[in-house]
Amino acid sequence: MTGADSSADYRERVYEAFADRSRPFPTAVEAALTAGTGRLGAGIGFLTRIEDGTQYIEHAVGGHADIQPGEQCPLDEAYCRRTVQLEGHLSVQDARVSPDVPERAYEAFGLGSYIGCKIVAGDAVYGTVCFADEDPRERPFSEAEQLFVELVARLAGRAIERREYEREQAERTAQLRAEKSRFEGIARNSFDVIYRIDTAGQFTYVSEAVERALGYGPAALVGDNFATHISDATTPDALDAFGRLLDGQTVQQLELTFLHRDGREVPMEINATPITNGGSVTAIQGVARDITERKERESEIRLRTRAMDAAEVPITMADATEPDNPIVYVNDAFETVTGYSEAQILGHNCRMLQGPGTDPEGVAVLREGIETNQPATTRILNYRRDGTPFWNRITVTPIEDETGTVTHYLGFQQDVTEQQRITRLVELLNRVLRHNLRNELTVIEGYTDFIHDPPEGIDVQAKIRRPLRRLVSLSERARELEKLAKRAHQPVRLDPSTVLTAVADRHREEFPAATVEVAVDTGRDICAGTELETAIGELVTNAITHDTDGDTTVSLSARDDGDWVVVTVSDDGPGIPQMEVAVVEAGQETPLEHGKGLGLWLVNWVVTQYGGSFQLASEEGTVATLRLPAVGEGQSLADAARRPTALLR
Repeated sequence: MTGADSSADYRERVYEAFADRSRPFPTAVEAALTAGTGRLGAGIGFLTRIEDGTQYIEHAVGGHADIQPGEQCPLDEAYCRRTVQLEGHLSVQDARVSPDVPERAYEAFGLGSYIGCKIVAGDAVYGTVCFADEDPRERPFSEAEQLFVELVARLAGRAIERREYEREQAERTAQLRAEKSRFEGIARNSFDVIYRIDTAGQFTYVSEAVERALGYGPAALVGDNFATHISDATTPDALDAFGRLLDGQTVQQLELTFLHRDGREVPMEINATPITNGGSVTAIQGVARDITERKERESEIRLRTRAMDAAEVPITMADATEPDNPIVYVNDAFETVTGYSEAQILGHNCRMLQGPGTDPEGVAVLREGIETNQPATTRILNYRRDGTPFWNRITVTPIEDETGTVTHYLGFQQDVTEQQRITRLVELLNRVLRHNLRNELTVIEGYTDFIHDPPEGIDVQAKIRRPLRRLVSLSERARELEKLAKRAHQPVRLDPSTVLTAVADRHREEFPAATVEVAVDTGRDICAGTELETAIGELVTNAITHDTDGDTTVSLSARDDGDWVVVTVSDDGPGIPQMEVAVVEAGQETPLEHGKGLGLWLVNWVVTQYGGSFQLASEEGTVATLRLPAVGEGQSLADAARRPTALLR
């Protein structure tokens, strides 16, 4: 057993066991372990795998019950504990007295002699190859025996490396085959064109979807340069992208125009990735998607957007998926009507247009429509950015996506201030005329009983003429107000000094006892209609005729105030009745508070027709304040003009 021929024979058997690549690894290991037990005169041979502090028996020969494939034990309780710590082998002649064998290992396995060497595979300790016997040896293991065990461990390590490599290669091959199969399946069923291009720009693979997209069969394109199938307009973009791919960059969402077999152009979106080997680009693969339908949809959307942008009706769109439904789109008309720019309104709710005069009931109609995802229409009082009120007819319509989910709310807003002004003015005239007609006719009817038998000292005819004259005057004033209401909104440049001087001169001539003063402290014009002179004249006439003293002093002035010219008409008379002040401030006639005449309504109508405001105060006389849009030198009327204000609420 220890002779030269026998030793060489055993060593040859070990070489043969691992040299035959066709022999399965377990068979090779078993042959090597069998040769080792014969060479060393040992009853047991085994190969272990050590992982996470545990020794696993993978292969074994011999009859030891606890050293069989599948058995395991903690490494600290194994003979191999010391083996894996050494660079070479560990040989134990008598385990009972060896410091290298843990006492628990001897008690567990009862091996009297042992020799082992660690197995290194891939620069890492895999496990050990060991030979042992239940009896101690009469003599130590020789150097030749030790080298034999190291040989078995080295050959086993190489075989394990080869096995792991072959296993990885097999797994990689299986994975590649699976990926190829999956790729081919996707390519066959995909509506997108899957392709590969070599570094010369020629197609090496094109999926079947290309026939549906471009009219060519896949085989017809293989070998063609991709650039020959792209329109002249997008060829520069295609070549630029190809250069970036050859530099190792990816290309995403590149839109190119390809040429169909029938000559028409087909827009396609390209995504491509370089394939590298050893750091060099060897090919390019990617996906091309026909985006004809998408481009048509985008074109349709752009057309609709342009239509909404150009619409004269204010249009908004709110996001129904976000809290508080923020505005995500407004058109130019919305900016024109409200005075808010796109930047100032986007991200906000249209609630910002509401103000102190907004009717909660109208707002509730919109809220209910939004909560129930139903179209809703209402008319409410809104406020422009400069604070002026206007009547807004709002229609909100929910917009659903293809799943039926409401994603947006489309809002159509119409400035109906002028219509509302006319409607409310007609209501006002009807109320005032009915009220005054009834009162005056009652007076007339009362005096008709005395026509044939008048009481002493009473001029019955005069008593009847006075209410008749008042009715005629009221009728004329109503007709004048109606005429102004029908007059188109025609702003012009009005020089404050010219207007106020004309009013003053006319009243000085008509009322010589009165004093009419003019003071102008502005170099800008007023942007309003020519009827403004009539309105200011109405205030001066009221101031003079309602002062019983007859020597009334009326002061007319004009001054700058930001974007406005403020015209003031003040007098030293008895002051306007508080009821008249309250009616103008409230902007409405009520059944119990009718003004004595329509003059103040005429003034209010004219001023608010051009976006201004009218206020009255009664303190030691009457002060009427008219705030009107100013137009500076070089400024256009269109830039200065303002929309009518909601006078009657």
